[in-house]
Parts: sequence; C-alpha cells; structure tokens
Amino acid sequence: MERKILLNPGPATTTDTVKMAQVVPDICPREEAFGAVMREVAADLLRVVHASSERFSCVLFCGSGTLNMDVCLNSLLPAGKKALIVNNGAYSSRAVAICRAYGLSHIDLRSSVEDVPDLKTVERTLAADPDIALVYTTHHETGTGVLNPIREIGALAHAHGAAFVVDTTSTYAMLPFSLEECNIDFCMASAQKGIQAMTGLSFIIGRTALIEASKDYPVRSYYCNLYQQYAYFKKTGQMQFTPPVQTIYAAKQALKEYFDEGEAAKAARHARTAAAIHRGLAALGLKEAIRPEIQSGLVVSVLYPDDARWNFDRVHDDCYAHGFTIYPGKMQEKGTFRLCALGAIDETDIEAFFRVFGKALAALGMETPKG
Repeated sequence: MERKILLNPGPATTTDTVKMAQVVPDICPREEAFGAVMREVAADLLRVVHASSERFSCVLFCGSGTLNMDVCLNSLLPAGKKALIVNNGAYSSRAVAICRAYGLSHIDLRSSVEDVPDLKTVERTLAADPDIALVYTTHHETGTGVLNPIREIGALAHAHGAAFVVDTTSTYAMLPFSLEECNIDFCMASAQKGIQAMTGLSFIIGRTALIEASKDYPVRSYYCNLYQQYAYFKKTGQMQFTPPVQTIYAAKQALKEYFDEGEAAKAARHARTAAAIHRGLAALGLKEAIRPEIQSGLVVSVLYPDDARWNFDRVHDDCYAHGFTIYPGKMQEKGTFRLCALGAIDETDIEAFFRVFGKALAALGMETPKG
C-alpha cells in the first residue's frame, strides 16, 4: 500500500496492519462478541494513562475529537454553576463556542496563543467566583504547539472544589502522563491521533464517581450525554447508538502496537522526529513561532519566510505530490504553517521530507542558507 507521510496535526500516518485490521467479517454490533471487543479497547485505553479501573471509566463514542469536548462541557456542569475555560488557543476557543451554543454559564479566561496561561490569573479567577464547578483547558494547543501546565492548573481547580477537564486529543499516547499525577478528572482523545488508528472513534476517560454524580445534572443533549452512554454500556456492554465497527477493530490493533512498542520508546520516537523537524528548519533558515521551552515536542509552528516569492499553496502541492502533507497554522496574527511529529513516522521520514521541501522552495526561486 502506498505510504503517505502526514505532517498535519491529525489524522496521523498509520501502519498497514492497522489499516488491514478493518477488513473483518461483517458483524452486528449488538452481538456479545463485539461487546467484548469494545470492553477490551476501553480497558486498554485506561492503561495508556495509568488510570485504575476501580476509580476511572472509559466511555466510547462515535465521532471526532470535538464530540468529546461537547460531551464533557454539556454533561459535567451542574445546574446553576459555571465553567472556567482557560483559553490560549484555537481549541480552547472551540470549548468557549460550545458553551455559548448550549447557553452554559462560563468564563472565557483568554490569554495569548503564543504563551502558556498565567497561573496567578487562573487562581485569582477561581478565588473570585465560588460558582465555578468545572475548569477546562487544552493540554496541547495543536494550532501553535504550546504545551500547557495541566498539573498546576488541575491543582488550582481542586483547591477550589472544581472538577478538572482536559482536552488531551493531541497528547494522549504520545506524551506519557498519569491522570492522577496530573490532577486530571476527565481527559479525552480520538483514535486517529496518539494511538495511530482511524477516524470515527472518540473516548472520554473520567472519574467514575463524578460520571455517576452527573446523572442528576441537566440533560442538555440527547446524543452527547456522558452519563447515559456510560450507564448504557455498563448495563448492556454496547454503545447506546451504532458504533463505528471497523474503526474499533483498527483501534484494537493500534493499541496492541502501542503496547508492543512501549510508552517510553514511542515517546522517544516522537521526540527524535520533532528534533529532526527543528534541525531541518534551522538548516533552511526558517524561524519557529513559539519559544522552545513551552513547545510540546509534537507540533512546530513555522513562520512564513519573509520572501515575496513564498507561496504556501504551491509548496503544499509540491510536497503532496511527493507523498508529504503539510498544514496551515492557526495563528491569526501571523502567517504560519505546521509540521507535526504525530503518527507512525520517524526521523528518517522527516529527513526525506526536507529534501522534497527544499526542492519546492527552489522551484519558487527562494534562496536558503544552503543555497
């Protein structure tokens, strides 16, 4: 099968074995045998973030990563309480938009997309408003590559009696972390990123006691309700609505490959892939938009060259024709594109990419330090 190198922030490059895991006999998803597959996948997803099955539950949904955001925000806010959105990027801004769509009482604590949130401001905001019951942020803003201090934000949330919900879509199974050590009550991800599977399966991992407490919260969505999906699966071993059957088989295979590779080895592979991106950019004289010490090591935002001949679309198309996909940035004030270390790729793929990328720049007549 032709291999494409996806340097966009997801979906990510997959292995052929994950792709082929979808080629299975047709099965009704209400069969007990398929319920066993879903229970196995859910148990393995808990293991990735070192979550005890005695205290945490994994709830599967059919949808993209944004569905998880919707589910957590509309399901986990008690009546008469507020959500605090610690917002320094496009994906936390999406959480604000979800709150507005549901009419949820919330505080949009907005800060620069080029920096981490100010913890003192977070603490002052929590201290000033005892109605805040839920604190939400994004672990890694893939629009920029900024990695947020979730352990510290979670500690502040808990000190003020609030639950802490984190969008870990682009760190789950890539940057090792433990839910309890990071003070996380709920995290979320989707199969097409960290576990290197296929789009269509998303999941939320959360404290079982808090999921069960949410039974008494307002039901704001018929489809996107966390407690109802949790309770239905607990009772029947099935999703409440039709699951993405073949995608779940791919996720099962991807999780096997995750554990075969090992948490530390996989994180090291992503790190050396990111290091190769940094080296390649430096060699071409291209500048990064985010200072190194707050970068995730998974996404690099690259400033557009200060050259009138630069044309992102033409460079994208040249790279795409040679099997490499690059992606625009999400920094509205600055022209950027992104190179990502996600997926089943390694530093040799990045070295091959820069050979293609350099030729694409040369085709525009652009000069680089290497000529």
